[in-house]
Amino acid sequence: MSEVLLVREAGAAPHAAPASGARQFWRRLRAQRAATAAAAVVLLLFLAALAAPLLTALAGQDPTTYHPGLVDSAAGGVPLGRFGGISAEHWLGVEPQTGRDLFARIVHGARVSLGVAVAATLLQVAIGVLVGLAAALGDRWVDQVLSRITDVNVALPLMVIALGLLAVVPASFPRPVLIALVIGGINWAGTSKIVRAQALALKSLDFVAAARLAGRGRWSIARRELLPSLAAPVVTYAALLFPVNITVEAALSFLGVGIKPPTPSWGQMLTEADTWYQSAPTYLLLPASLLFVTVLALTVLAEGVRTALDPRAASRLRVGTGRGEREGRTKERTT
Repeated sequence: MSEVLLVREAGAAPHAAPASGARQFWRRLRAQRAATAAAAVVLLLFLAALAAPLLTALAGQDPTTYHPGLVDSAAGGVPLGRFGGISAEHWLGVEPQTGRDLFARIVHGARVSLGVAVAATLLQVAIGVLVGLAAALGDRWVDQVLSRITDVNVALPLMVIALGLLAVVPASFPRPVLIALVIGGINWAGTSKIVRAQALALKSLDFVAAARLAGRGRWSIARRELLPSLAAPVVTYAALLFPVNITVEAALSFLGVGIKPPTPSWGQMLTEADTWYQSAPTYLLLPASLLFVTVLALTVLAEGVRTALDPRAASRLRVGTGRGEREGRTKERTT
């Protein structure tokens, strides 16, 4: 649904976010309190992921060391103590059966989950922009061929194809890299459609015609004239893709074809936690809650970015945007 909305906006307002309006963009984004709070949450998560080795060193733990003395082997490996074994040494408790530190596995799992999502999103955007521009600037038969390839890609079931590819690739191939390649190599069609629609709308404008009359080639026009105007819809759609990719990675790991132990990821932790929701509920609730908060914050931030890039588009997010948006618009008029 977001893809359809962005395509419509691309055709209706090709100059929604001029390159010179960066200051106004940040002002509009800051005026949305919900988007600002979401950005703070996302920044905190990324900082925790980047600083995972430092944080675990401060805690005196690591994500792979077993602590068999911290679990009750007679009860099937349930962590000793209250709330999953939370203590001064183990800030979030320990993992059932193995006794591995949950805090260390959570922050190192954030590195894997967020890193896979970032790499997959960048690959999707790169492929989508190239295919979309080639379809819009190419001859009629090039446009027809690439458009049909894009339509076929849209119809492909992402999870089914990913399950098949991940099941046959040798285990020696780095799993995070493989998952990012699979997600990014399959799910690029939405970006391609948006770029093609926007580029076709821009081709009829005077500044592109002037560049063509000046003797510039197609890719020179694309690089100097089209790409700056394509930044707004592409960035907006990439922001929407990012939480989707986090969910896909978690789902693949949950289904057993994603990240393999002992490498931690939130999805892989959920796979192991599904049998402990009664005896050790914190083991399930911690990664599930973090995954929910991350996806929610990224979705709210993506909506804020979309509204800030194109203030004429009515925001679908109504929480915390009313007074802030009015104040932001008043400041823009005065400046």
